[in-house]
Amino acid sequence: MRTILFLLQKEFKQIFRDPAIPRLIFIMPIIQLMILPWAADFQIKNIDVAIVDEDHSIYAQRIIDKIQHSGYFRLQAYSLSYKDAFLEMEKENVDLILKIPKGFERDLTREDEASIFIAIDAINGTMGNLGAAYASQILRSFNQQIRTEWIQMPRLSPQPRIQVTERHWFNPTMNYQVFMVPGILAILLTMIGTFLTALNIVKEKEIGTIEQINVTPIRKHHFILGKLIPFWILGMLMLALGLGISYIIYGIVPVGSFWVLFGFGALYLFSIMGLGLLISTITETQQQAMLVTFFFMLIAILLSGLYTPIDSMPEWAKWVARINPVTYMVEVMRMLVMKGSDSAMVIYHIGIVFGFAVLLNGAAIWNYRKTS
Repeated sequence: MRTILFLLQKEFKQIFRDPAIPRLIFIMPIIQLMILPWAADFQIKNIDVAIVDEDHSIYAQRIIDKIQHSGYFRLQAYSLSYKDAFLEMEKENVDLILKIPKGFERDLTREDEASIFIAIDAINGTMGNLGAAYASQILRSFNQQIRTEWIQMPRLSPQPRIQVTERHWFNPTMNYQVFMVPGILAILLTMIGTFLTALNIVKEKEIGTIEQINVTPIRKHHFILGKLIPFWILGMLMLALGLGISYIIYGIVPVGSFWVLFGFGALYLFSIMGLGLLISTITETQQQAMLVTFFFMLIAILLSGLYTPIDSMPEWAKWVARINPVTYMVEVMRMLVMKGSDSAMVIYHIGIVFGFAVLLNGAAIWNYRKTS
């Protein structure tokens, strides 16, 4: 026990001797939490649209007004021909073209149906698909509106109608920041825990102090714990700081238990720092450690479900996500912060992350070659 206390004292002195490390641990997450939730938003707006109105009718103008005032589109061009609008798309001035053909109002009133043409710039697939979805939703709303007007006139015989009422659970206001902040906080905890511990033993190797430690009677697991615990404590402080920032800036308060949240965060941090220590034992320089860590973190973050739902991934990516500890942290953060899940609902995640903690830290202790 005294050995570990001496090692902890040494590590804390070494950490705070370098002023860049405290800044990295505390200031960087603050800045990222203040910026990323505003930028990382899948609710794409300001889609540039060109409208080709060949009908010039009242109904055509109503559609144009609904497009302009939807909040999703910006009218960049009002063309008389599709050719001119397509030239604007080739110049990358517009993302979507909406063409209202001649005779649109006549066909709609006489035959109860009419066609509208939508062309999409699919180079940016996400914006193109969402733009088409938004436009289609607006057109369906317009169709429902005019049919309701015709029934009331009455132009059509009254028919039974099904009215759909939506209710959004766990995020009633559909605020995307409430969805993103817990995930971003999980990623920040992952990056802090992995990168700092990955550089830890490597730094000892580069400055030569590892040789002095190797000739001492310190056991391998004592040495690993001495490297692990200081950054684990700082990581927990960063988690508390991140939750405080989430409340102050975004008004986000976890619905679930704080005890479960911090307990799972402590276990997850212990497991992900084991990965950093394992990388630190197999690399010889800080550059190697940074590159290896970046390789694993890039894959882990992109396949964690933070930005892309795991269910929409191909089967091989789903298997990678299942063996990715970041996936479970992102899921649990959202379950506890938004849904209010209790410990029984995250017991499966706790078991998986505990397995990662034992595996990764055990591998780090086994792989550290002490020569004494």
